[in-house]
Amino acid sequence: MRIDKYLKVSRLIKRRTVAHDAAEEERIFLNGKAAKPSAQVKAGDEILIRFGNSEMKVRVLSTPEHVTKDGASALYEVISQ
Repeated sequence: MRIDKYLKVSRLIKRRTVAHDAAEEERIFLNGKAAKPSAQVKAGDEILIRFGNSEMKVRVLSTPEHVTKDGASALYEVISQ
């Protein structure tokens, strides 16, 4: 699954266009490298998201195409915040 879509499905970022723009501005890192919006995400990958002055690091647990709002937090595990 594309990283911009994963961030939207997991509700880490509210909209896919915002996730796409963040990736293009090199504020999203996948396994330590700046991620393009089309970078492929799989279980076990680590994503670092930079929001202004704060950072959030999560580990991907699964990548389903569709998920309910209640199940979104089960797609990842927060490593640091």
